[in-house]
Amino acid sequence: MINLFQPSVGDDELAAIKDVFSSSWLGPGDRVEQFEQAFGDYIGRPPSEVLAVSSCTEGLFQTVVALGLGPGDEVILPSISFIGAAHAVRSSGARVVLCDVDPATLNPTVEHVERAITRATRAALIIHYGGAPGALVELSVLAETRSLLLIEDAALALGSFVSERACGTFGDVGVWSFDSMKVLTTGDGGMVWCKSDATADRVRSSVRLGVGSSGFGRRTASSRWWEMDPPTIGRKGTMNDVAAAMGLVQLERLPGFLRRRSEISTRYDEALVDLPWVRPSKYNPGEAARMFYWVQTAPELRDRLAAHLLERQIYTSFRYWPLHKTRMYRSNEAFPGADHAAESTLLLPLHQGLSDSDIERVLDAIRGFAP
Repeated sequence: MINLFQPSVGDDELAAIKDVFSSSWLGPGDRVEQFEQAFGDYIGRPPSEVLAVSSCTEGLFQTVVALGLGPGDEVILPSISFIGAAHAVRSSGARVVLCDVDPATLNPTVEHVERAITRATRAALIIHYGGAPGALVELSVLAETRSLLLIEDAALALGSFVSERACGTFGDVGVWSFDSMKVLTTGDGGMVWCKSDATADRVRSSVRLGVGSSGFGRRTASSRWWEMDPPTIGRKGTMNDVAAAMGLVQLERLPGFLRRRSEISTRYDEALVDLPWVRPSKYNPGEAARMFYWVQTAPELRDRLAAHLLERQIYTSFRYWPLHKTRMYRSNEAFPGADHAAESTLLLPLHQGLSDSDIERVLDAIRGFAP
């Protein structure tokens, strides 16, 4: 089977994990701090602004609370969003308000977000579909102009920059994912960037159940370091040294991963441009890391194409199913862009482990499809 996504891990990651095992400490420690430092360097921000967490979803749950969102507040999300982002908003007591997306880029425009703003709107939580920044600069200006918080779910955008500024650092909070399907993986894990020191401090305390630091970390500040008295309720959301050690190796390999993904995407572009019934992904290659590669067809062809490829041991899919079509976030409003995208879009295999022969096998299968 040619996989849609696939991690690239090997001996270097195993060696880094072995070093952690030999240290007799597997929890949050030196490797986590080193990973935060290295990641901050990569996105051009100081390490005090970034915090490694157990998952991107946990980071979203933590930051929604840290930003003070709750009952009576509305948060705008594009209907094409990760379900975990909507859950994070709803769990705080705030109301999820959906907006439409452009049917080709699957990202919201400024107009889509602006139409969803009401007096109760406190924030917008956007993704960068497939790694493409979309109207990020314009949306950050809109948020500032309308005094809204801007949260970037940058899970798909590691390696994406706009004018040399990393996606995930344009708003108030950015969150990245390192799960098993992402370009950089730690098995599971995430990173949070906070514009405000106060927000970062709240997240840093909350991911340790509100305690702020371990007893071992308090051993020099108190003669009874085992005592604890958390001022607020928190959650367990820390990254461990095993994951961070893996992340440090993966971060060094990231430029090569991104180059290979770009090469594969270029090959897809070149081969598919002459097929009249297929529309390749819309990206700005100078700015966007290629997390997804998608094609669009007439709606009546998309499912047939997916079945045709699956019969040939090529796995494809569509992400993300529109929130307005789910039972928890169902809406009677019209979302024509999201509806069209959901019926016509298919993600093709894209990961740095694809061989040239794998790519040609995918392309041959597409060419052999009878529309």
